[in-house]
Amino acid sequence: MRLIENRRARTGFLVLMLFTLLAGDAWRYTIGWIGWGILVGLMTVASVALLIAQRDRWRLNSLPYPLLAFLVLAALSVAWSFYPGASALGAASTWFTVAGAVAVAVTYTWGEILSGLGIALRFALGLSVLFELVVAVIIRRPVLPPIAQPGIDYSHLPDPIPVMLYWSRDELFGDGKIQGILGNSVLLSFVALLGIIVFGIQLFDKHYRKRWSIVWLAVAVACFVLTRSATNIVGLAVVLAVAAAVLLVRRAATSRSRGITYAGLAAIGFGAVVGAIVFLPQILRLLGKSSDFTNRGEIWTSVIALAQERPVFGWGWVSYWAPWAPPFDTLASNNGVRQLHAHDAWLDIWLQLGIIGLMVMGALVLSTLVRSWVYAIDRPQSAPGLLGGFTAATLLPLLVLVALLVQSVAESKLLVEYGMFLLALLAFKTKLSAREELADL
Repeated sequence: MRLIENRRARTGFLVLMLFTLLAGDAWRYTIGWIGWGILVGLMTVASVALLIAQRDRWRLNSLPYPLLAFLVLAALSVAWSFYPGASALGAASTWFTVAGAVAVAVTYTWGEILSGLGIALRFALGLSVLFELVVAVIIRRPVLPPIAQPGIDYSHLPDPIPVMLYWSRDELFGDGKIQGILGNSVLLSFVALLGIIVFGIQLFDKHYRKRWSIVWLAVAVACFVLTRSATNIVGLAVVLAVAAAVLLVRRAATSRSRGITYAGLAAIGFGAVVGAIVFLPQILRLLGKSSDFTNRGEIWTSVIALAQERPVFGWGWVSYWAPWAPPFDTLASNNGVRQLHAHDAWLDIWLQLGIIGLMVMGALVLSTLVRSWVYAIDRPQSAPGLLGGFTAATLLPLLVLVALLVQSVAESKLLVEYGMFLLALLAFKTKLSAREELADL
């Protein structure tokens, strides 16, 4: 298959897929939902073709059992869903997303994934800076998306226009937060956080030029600062803490020293959690957040009340809320804009798949976290009994997963698009043979 054998085609497909997952709104704002749907459909067909062409490298039962259980539960929920049509669409989109993740896992090495993710992030961050610069220097006013989103009529917009509808608010040289081509400062901030992780790893990897790694790390940091997302500031702090913990464990050469290191890390972690709880009001003020986490409190209250009506199996899987289907058509709004998720992945799972869904997703996340940790702290084994040196690249799965988990407290992206894709990719990829997957590092 040409896509597998041709290096440029391999790289191009991976970069296009990752960019589309990270910057889906940029496509939807410029080519519309239909154009985006066609693009996603073509990539799904290509992913399925990759899986068929490489069927000797994977089997359905080789997927992590919690991931399989989640996919089955999402599909079965159509049977008891309050909105079966929307649930069928949601389940299909989740299955297609996971299919893409599995295709990438069996087709690409970790080194190729790191490289492809870096290129996709350069496009997303570089175009975001360029876009905001054009708006600030040439257009000089807030900009609406060229293509109106579903349910939005530009001829009947309220006055003033809700700020959440703008693609860019022209804040590059102002006091506000930039949104980039993603049209959302929180999502751009998370992409910048991924950039800090990826470009930071590439900076210490011999396969990448340090000069360009430094340049793009600086771009990622600049975008991160200009978005000022409280959630992702916490995420960066946790990512740095986890990276430091991995380095400490790597330095422990004996079982005894590792045990002491783990005990010390556990004590520090416990103290950090207690301190965060005790000083939460002060931390929120420092981050510029109100006690309801910027209007999220009202959304969470509505979601909890609804989830309690069907606590065990939930209302049915839908991933993104379907704005045309009750109860989502009136469930939550923020600053005059209807919300399409609960702003908390775990509340969203409880709402859609109940306590059973929470247990399955918890098992998926925990098992992936454990494998990612082991992957990060153990020396690569290129042959039986032959251990290589530690590499920065083996930090990638763990740090990306940690960033996703911190984001899941205030956003529901873990369940859709890049969140579900990366979770499924990490879950499956970390389960594959160490010899097969680490040979390129």
